[in-house]
Amino acid sequence: MPSAKPVITTNVPAFENPPPAGIYDGNGSFSNVALAGLILGVPWFIKRMTPFVNRGGWKTYFFFVVLLGVPITLAYWTLMSMYGARKNDRVQLPGKNIEDYIVIHDHTLKTQYHGKEKIPMQVFYDAYFEQKIDIKGDVLEVLENRHDFTKMIFTPELFRHVLFKLIPDVIFHTQNQDQEQIRDNYDRGDDFYGWFLGPRMVYTSGIRTSLDEPQTLEQLQDNKLTVVCEKLNLKPEDRLLDIGCGWGTLIAFANKNYSCDATGVTLAEKQAAFGNQRIKDNGCDTDRARILCKDYREIPGGPGSFTKIVSLEMAEHVGLRRYDTFLRQVYDLLDDDGTFVFQVAGLRPHWQFEDLIWGIFMNKYIFPGADASASLGWVVSHLESCGWEVKNIDVLGVHYSATIYHWYLNWVSNREKVVEAYGEWWYRLWVFFLAWSVIIARNGGSSVFQFTLHKNLNSYPRILGVENHASIKYTPKTPIQSIS
Repeated sequence: MPSAKPVITTNVPAFENPPPAGIYDGNGSFSNVALAGLILGVPWFIKRMTPFVNRGGWKTYFFFVVLLGVPITLAYWTLMSMYGARKNDRVQLPGKNIEDYIVIHDHTLKTQYHGKEKIPMQVFYDAYFEQKIDIKGDVLEVLENRHDFTKMIFTPELFRHVLFKLIPDVIFHTQNQDQEQIRDNYDRGDDFYGWFLGPRMVYTSGIRTSLDEPQTLEQLQDNKLTVVCEKLNLKPEDRLLDIGCGWGTLIAFANKNYSCDATGVTLAEKQAAFGNQRIKDNGCDTDRARILCKDYREIPGGPGSFTKIVSLEMAEHVGLRRYDTFLRQVYDLLDDDGTFVFQVAGLRPHWQFEDLIWGIFMNKYIFPGADASASLGWVVSHLESCGWEVKNIDVLGVHYSATIYHWYLNWVSNREKVVEAYGEWWYRLWVFFLAWSVIIARNGGSSVFQFTLHKNLNSYPRILGVENHASIKYTPKTPIQSIS
């Protein structure tokens, strides 16, 4: 029976407001205990019931555990994604036919999926990229109803990517791998990124400051740049380092507005060239602001070289294997009295299968090698284990949704330019990525965490940090009366 408690819908000008189907909670059923029981129990049962084999000992049993472990795991993931229970049933779907949402041109797919027969999400988006399927109307509007015509199940193609691409990337994550993936991605063309990022050329979440004011993308990014610089408490005498600086917008902004010495580091050659030109074009002091094309492992300077450090959504590319090494490197580069603003995208620990399928899609098509998108708790534990103290955390997932919505609108408005320069495949990939990401970030499947950090030392002047501790400063909507 559906829950009697109705869902809260929104209607504010500052955000893309979803229909009820857009906030449908899917299946998140999974048990590590049950999976472990199957991995250990099925081989025992087979050994016990199979003639001749049942005479074997522990070595025979462990042989079957190794032999059957992966197939059992894949089967369990598949079955749970197909038949697991929903998180809750407060939202019900329209129940329309698949033909109301998409047009299937491929004969094989058309015979498999029609009427109420839903198509696996991975099969759907790959067929859409290859023009075997067209979406009826606006991509974002149709994807709001994605659960009505797709099913979030694990497919052989998803397993193939995880086993033969994602896991090896996590295990090895070499410097050459980073260079190839970053430059192939971010050196694609400044025009490509400009068609959705707009003139600021900032590829990280902006910040909304109002529900009522329909702020532009440029306002969102200026809000974020200001918040970051204020959290850093930048001063003219500061030496700022931006690790993974992208097109250098924060470096130019910080030098122009706070007169600090600012160094940005990116592995993408075109980004570095663009950023250095942006510094000049904005009248910045080129002796005190520059972009270096370097791997983060090769950042110049010894211990305490920088008084302020920022890294916005770059650590995902560092990878799980080298995460702590990166955090310790930043620790060493920062002055003992310095501040580190660290922004990183992540996933919720109480995931739904849609979140995982979206994450695999992102790893395959959008951010290859960015395997360190983890939960907030995981990030905090690693920060603290590397000697950092957390002063403040802002969770900005809904702000990211608002930012990506602007990117989506920009991309759609530049369709003709994109197709002419890069082809239909690239347009479709990116419009799908942006539309789906608006939804995932808004619904909590993905988020972004902005930390204000400093070294966990007795000698750190914590008292002086009270003045710019913005998250504890509020303006009440009604007068506050003291209790006597």
